[in-house]
Amino acid sequence: MKRIVSLLLTLALLLSLCAAASADEPALRVTAMKGPTGMGMVQLMRACEEGGELAGQNWQIDIKSAIDEVTPLLVRGEVDIAAIPANLASVLWNNTQGEIQVLAVNTLGVLYIVENGETVQTAEDLRGRTIYASGQGATPEYALNYILKGKGLEPGQDVTIEWKSEHAECLAALLADEDGIALLPQPFVTTAQMQNETVRVALDLNVLWDELQSGAENPSALLTGVLVVRKAYAEANPETVAAFMDAYAASVAFAQTDIDAAAELIAAYEIVPKAAIARKALPACNIVCIEGEEMKAKLSGYLAVLFEANPKSVGGQLPDEAFYYMR
Repeated sequence: MKRIVSLLLTLALLLSLCAAASADEPALRVTAMKGPTGMGMVQLMRACEEGGELAGQNWQIDIKSAIDEVTPLLVRGEVDIAAIPANLASVLWNNTQGEIQVLAVNTLGVLYIVENGETVQTAEDLRGRTIYASGQGATPEYALNYILKGKGLEPGQDVTIEWKSEHAECLAALLADEDGIALLPQPFVTTAQMQNETVRVALDLNVLWDELQSGAENPSALLTGVLVVRKAYAEANPETVAAFMDAYAASVAFAQTDIDAAAELIAAYEIVPKAAIARKALPACNIVCIEGEEMKAKLSGYLAVLFEANPKSVGGQLPDEAFYYMR
């Protein structure tokens, strides 16, 4: 009898521990990244920490340094919503047989051609030059190749692209070369300008992309990042997803309008090293929250351009309608 009572007490203790663990487990796990795709999240992050309604939601928001940290979490179901590169969303949709959906476009183009000097005024001025760049096999390479070819320049022949392993390495190469040209995203552009006053934005890839798309029946836009959700989570928790998206849209609006306060938070969460860099870079980071049909039109057009250039860039095939989350 004593043994039975002991077993029952042990079972009750285990059940209580499981219940406590379940209660402590976040209702929503979100991952953003350092850089522009995480900047729009900062007011939401602060609200979840400070108390009140959002804190009561038990949402966990983490910031990661590299996309290699985020992808496995999504695939293993250890994160529910994540900010990731736009083309990677399509790759994951293909690789998981449709288990990833896009909630919103959260960052438009952030890529710029910068130089030490005044020699580059048009794309044609890149002929015969070397561009320091990083992001080979990702959006920077696909976008740069599309624009160069569209402007009559063959990458590797008319223009040499010296690929670096990361943006910081490109920045170092640019600053060390008085005649250097580099493809850099924000906020690295701002960092370069703050370290060397001779560095200038020579070409805006958003403008060049729009020029090439101007005659298209359904012109696309250059995109950087999107917000994705695991399909299984969205289907099981539509109200939580809706509440998060409302809060996220408000956070993006804060980052767009209250630059000084947003910059302080961006630095506090180490999304960008210094508030001064974030303050100067924010207006050029093109942070948005575009949902619904407009999101579908912009993203599908962008992916179609990438697919035509290189099907592997989107995972081998274009996503179908189920890829786009509509609420």
